[in-house]
Amino acid sequence: MPIEAYVIVSANGMLADSTGVMPDSLKFPADQTFFESALDDADLIVHGRHSHEEQKRSNERTRLILTSSVPALAPDTAHPHSTLWNPKGASFEDACKAAGVAPSARIAIIGGPHVYAFFLDRYDAFWLSQAHDVNLAGGLGVMPGVPERTPQDILAAAGLHAAETRVLDAAKRVDLTAWRR
Repeated sequence: MPIEAYVIVSANGMLADSTGVMPDSLKFPADQTFFESALDDADLIVHGRHSHEEQKRSNERTRLILTSSVPALAPDTAHPHSTLWNPKGASFEDACKAAGVAPSARIAIIGGPHVYAFFLDRYDAFWLSQAHDVNLAGGLGVMPGVPERTPQDILAAAGLHAAETRVLDAAKRVDLTAWRR
């Protein structure tokens, strides 16, 4: 089961501003297109209670929502294709089974910080987009430990390496790097 993460961060590694919201300054058409296409190809979307991609097909996607509000697993009555999952009460494999996805499913992790960190030892790829001209002082880091450490340092320490980089928007200095095992 391939597990891949997707995120865009500011120059200082933030995925949201100080209020916990992704600002418009981190939204770029080329990155949004890449992100939506990746989610369209995924069989399961995994995220925390405060993360959501807000795309046209969001409500059609099968998802696991990490939360401590349930003992193990429960249907999300607010979202018909979602399963609530507490990792302290059920394994990831059991959560996938409860969500109805096959062992060969393509998994997309879309945040927040603790969700990204939870899967650090399981990623096949971590797609890190970065807006080098955007700085979100006091923002929410992509993972615990940011900004004291860069996202790149954390990914490298987890055994991932920068395999390829593409420019998404040269004028606005936005690129995308695939970090792979």
